[in-house]
Amino acid sequence: MALAPEPQSPDSLGLDAPDLRLAPPPLQRTAAFDDLLAELADDGRLVHVENVPERGERFAGLRRPLPDLIAGSIDEAPLWTHQVTAIDLARDGTNVVVATGTASGKSRCFQLPIAEAVNDPIKPGTALVLYPTKALAHDQLRALTALDFPNLVAGAYDGDATPEEKAWVRDNANVLLTNPEMLHGGLLPRHQKWDALLMRLRYVVIDELHVLRGIFGTHVAHILRRLRRICRHYGSDPTFIFCSATIGEPARLASALCGAPVTAVTDDGSPAGPRRFALLDPPVVDEATGARSSANSECASVAAALVESGHRTITFCRSRKGTELVAADIARRLPAELEDSVMPYRAGYLAEERRAIEHELFGGNLRGVVSTSALELGVDIGGLDACVMNGFPGTIASMWQQAGRAGRSSAASVTVLVGGDDQLDRYLMAHPEEVFSRPPEPCVVNTANPYIRNPHLACAAYELPISYDDLRFWTDEELHDGVRDLVSLDDLRMRRRWRNGTEEPFAHWCGTGYPSRGISLRSGSSGEVRIIDHHTDRLIGTVDEARAHSAVHEGAIYLHRGQSFEVLTLDLVEREARVVDADGGEYTQARSNTDIRVLDVEESRAVGAARLHLGSVEVITQVTGYQLRESRSRKILGNETLDLPEQRLVTRAFWYTVDAETVAEGSTDVGGTLHAAEHAAIGLLPLFTICDRWDVGGVSTANHPDTGGPTIFVYDGYPGGAGIAELGWEAGERHLAATADVIDACGCADGCPSCVQSPKCGNGNEPLDKDGASRLLRAVLATAATG
Repeated sequence: MALAPEPQSPDSLGLDAPDLRLAPPPLQRTAAFDDLLAELADDGRLVHVENVPERGERFAGLRRPLPDLIAGSIDEAPLWTHQVTAIDLARDGTNVVVATGTASGKSRCFQLPIAEAVNDPIKPGTALVLYPTKALAHDQLRALTALDFPNLVAGAYDGDATPEEKAWVRDNANVLLTNPEMLHGGLLPRHQKWDALLMRLRYVVIDELHVLRGIFGTHVAHILRRLRRICRHYGSDPTFIFCSATIGEPARLASALCGAPVTAVTDDGSPAGPRRFALLDPPVVDEATGARSSANSECASVAAALVESGHRTITFCRSRKGTELVAADIARRLPAELEDSVMPYRAGYLAEERRAIEHELFGGNLRGVVSTSALELGVDIGGLDACVMNGFPGTIASMWQQAGRAGRSSAASVTVLVGGDDQLDRYLMAHPEEVFSRPPEPCVVNTANPYIRNPHLACAAYELPISYDDLRFWTDEELHDGVRDLVSLDDLRMRRRWRNGTEEPFAHWCGTGYPSRGISLRSGSSGEVRIIDHHTDRLIGTVDEARAHSAVHEGAIYLHRGQSFEVLTLDLVEREARVVDADGGEYTQARSNTDIRVLDVEESRAVGAARLHLGSVEVITQVTGYQLRESRSRKILGNETLDLPEQRLVTRAFWYTVDAETVAEGSTDVGGTLHAAEHAAIGLLPLFTICDRWDVGGVSTANHPDTGGPTIFVYDGYPGGAGIAELGWEAGERHLAATADVIDACGCADGCPSCVQSPKCGNGNEPLDKDGASRLLRAVLATAATG
């Protein structure tokens, strides 16, 4: 099979244009993939092929049969073992999280208990189903409606609904499908209007659990606590059912979100077809710099070959712009009669555009789609044969979620992961066994974060006065500290009341308006900077206030939905950046000075020749200028200065301290050694926690005044922290070992983006000593091995 063929006319081959809905039989597709692998192996790009065996299905029966009214509404197919376990637990009132593979029927785990609850002859129940996006909620609404359960009336309550539709849903629905934003700002502050739903609430379903991590997850954790206390007020105590892709420690995350014990169901009883999983590494084109051929081009080449051989293929890219570029490249490589059979799909498209693409995919009229992570979530797009990933998606959990989009319904499938330039990709290409043996990473939230906790306690007080009874939802420290802070700001006022024969204190809201309106659930800061088109006054987007200095400073090139804009002005008082179109040929990288101060050391332990610490820090950053670079060559076109105020961030961090002698033994450039180790460590951190390198920051110094010696700090990039520092602390030696491995495996001479350079470095990646960082890490780890 020819790889990446140039466009050919079907007439020149004497062929009629094919019916795009007809694909070659499985054996023919398998042979075509074998030919592709052989070609990749011949030129050295094929790193590894893993043959994942078929998994048989396992069935079981419910402990208590479903009522005839419900059983008669579903097909005759028996339930898989994990579905039975989850349904039995939920019916018993046990909070449960189902964390199984893609297309394993997780929806059935809550659909059947809900259908039974609404038909309870003694006390009919209601249900609340939360999705992270409106699109997913509407998908489930269609699915529930299609099942046609008796007496089940489902309705979607979101920002797209008209006032009349919202009123109808409130008055008629016994199953409410919504998202965290609407629960937070629409339902809970007006809970009196929802009393009929809340007093009979039997189940709360949280789908796509793995999305609820970090800052967003921490917000949702407080919203669910507020929901539980409102339910208690109305006399209900709902059971929580969580559904998730395969992640590490799902019960830990689910329990942290709802504030109650949760039982995990992870033994997947659904069938899975055989999967062939190939790792492809683009060849090095410059030995000195370590530069490789374009991952975009490699990805398009493989995807085009798969599409032409009859594989219905999904290709995942990291950016919106990447999806457009790769989709166009795939079309260019295909024969003329197939070039319209591949479409890009990403956030930013109109809802009707996305639905049309989903419909074409589901119906088999498209042979390929190129997507961002928008299709990683559970939108049903039918059966696909192949998945191509343009770079490691950041976590093992996301990788398997994306791979699982192909081979649904137990069919055979193929997956190709094309290695990218950054540290994670380099590590996994050098250690292919880790791709398939490494367990999925855990997700975390941080409910103690005062910058998120306090606004939600204000919302809770608005909804109902806060009392000692709320210690069942928040810890004593969280509740006491939060109420104290809010009283000091005159947002809450303390009063006393008689209750059950005892006088007790309570706190009530004394501010104005709805406190929920000032909270953005998707960010850790309370303010956002609006990005405005200078000529039309059109709102292009927003950026967190904390990131505005580095992302939309005057002269910055800002990328939004694949379109480049140049920032003309940044007004920090009005929180507004005005921009004009840019041609995309250049990009900017902010330069900054960063200082860090240790506020509190909570834990400390030895990791080889270093000591690892965990605690609170204050980060003081000032953006001082920026570099203008050419997009293709990364050549510096200019250096500009800026005059912006300092920013202060109180957050969580872990940090390593090392003896000065140990650092000096490996390098005369102590600063460059520590700086290189810091960059590589940040790049590898997502191997141990589901996060992005942009979620964290770092500072390294040869002699920090608070530690008395050479120190490498890695801090959480959000005010108060999102739980990332705690997982970095837990990873310790494993994290350092992976960092050393990726530096040693890189063949560049002096450092590159695949090992010690960082795309977000405020010092322009200067100074860096790659060899010194390798020797330092090996010296630290050698002591750990002998100790």
